[in-house]
Amino acid sequence: MPFIPHTPAEQSEMLATVGVDSIEALFEDIPKKFRAAELNLPEGLSEMDVRQKLEKTAAKNHTDLTSFLGAGFYDHYIPSAVDALCSRGEFYTAYTPYQAEASQGMLQAIFEYQTAVARLLDLQYANASLYDGGTALYEAIMMAVRQNKRTRIVISESVNPIYRVMLDSYTSNLKLDLVTIPHRNCETDVDALLAALNDDTAAVIVQNPNFFGTIQDFTALFTKAHEHKIVSIISTYPIMQSVLKTPGEMGADIAVAEGQSLGLPLSFGGPYLGIMACNKQLIRQMPGRIVGRTVDKSGKTGFVLTLQAREQHIRREKATSNICSNQALCALRALMYMSLLGPQGLKKTAQTGIERAHYAANRLERLPGVRVLNQPFGNEFTVKLPVRAYEVIDKLLDYKFVPGFPLGRYYQGMDNHLLVACTEKTTKQCIGILAELIGGAL
Repeated sequence: MPFIPHTPAEQSEMLATVGVDSIEALFEDIPKKFRAAELNLPEGLSEMDVRQKLEKTAAKNHTDLTSFLGAGFYDHYIPSAVDALCSRGEFYTAYTPYQAEASQGMLQAIFEYQTAVARLLDLQYANASLYDGGTALYEAIMMAVRQNKRTRIVISESVNPIYRVMLDSYTSNLKLDLVTIPHRNCETDVDALLAALNDDTAAVIVQNPNFFGTIQDFTALFTKAHEHKIVSIISTYPIMQSVLKTPGEMGADIAVAEGQSLGLPLSFGGPYLGIMACNKQLIRQMPGRIVGRTVDKSGKTGFVLTLQAREQHIRREKATSNICSNQALCALRALMYMSLLGPQGLKKTAQTGIERAHYAANRLERLPGVRVLNQPFGNEFTVKLPVRAYEVIDKLLDYKFVPGFPLGRYYQGMDNHLLVACTEKTTKQCIGILAELIGGAL
């Protein structure tokens, strides 16, 4: 039986009101084979016992590791003001506004967030955020399918494999043809992508920097895609967009990103937010919400939900998505982070990470049998080790160091490859210790 915070008398009164004689009777319409089996839950504990049990379990987690993990989620410094401002009650407890006029403060914050994202990615429009980077990529695919009524999707293997697993899941029951183009020595194979494009293709998807950390320019690819009326989609790393050629400059139609790097702490799966921006041609296909700025009849500035084509607002068959969420609090943190750092602060953060990564690459490449595979790269790079990456990871964990992400987890034939990431928090001293530890492990 589930926990119900009502007395037997209250339960009887409620059951009588709805016209049944027991709680079990409420489930009679569900065939027995579809009902939940016995959960075999233990007896309840007191608050003190529960607290002690949870604290003991939590103590098993290590929060004192020196980490070179990246792979789409990055350990950037978050200014204290972000937590202080975001924890204010009017922000922290506010849910997504449904009555636009009733929540002007939150609507203005979302409008400012959209403006910052559109400027960062150099595209005309941004929405009020989605679940995360992976679902944002799926939403971009569906925008393309709705726009040109095609079902063939060409995607590079160098796009985040975690996102590609999500795409497989979301599209498994849809009549879409996902064509994956293998990477070439940690580079996105632009020639193979160009050869794969045809008049049946709805979208082409790349990532910059790609999952291996390699930086590339996809202007020629996107130009060719436009000739076939193919939607060009690029997955990005927001911090790096402050110093790289932007999606808008390359001619991308849609840019998506995981917003965790913009003021959100690393955690066990989130909560994060999916960033999305697009050109004007695709704005009617964009999921989620778009907040607009206008004036009322007295000439005073006001903010409204301009477009909100999701299942909670219009007929289901007309909705652009039913998995999108505003993620307003996470988006607000991203806005605060970008505002506090400003354009120069974002550039300095990106440049520092790049400098540290190149220093780390030089140190590691001095080790016997270690080779850096990609150039140019940003704050993340791939090294090939003379042994399996997991062996090195296991040894360094004893010293509370996480040397990177083992690429063999997702890429066949790359068991000896390690993805190493640095941020502004990565000190040269830590990089030196990493090199010494890997050298010792080898």
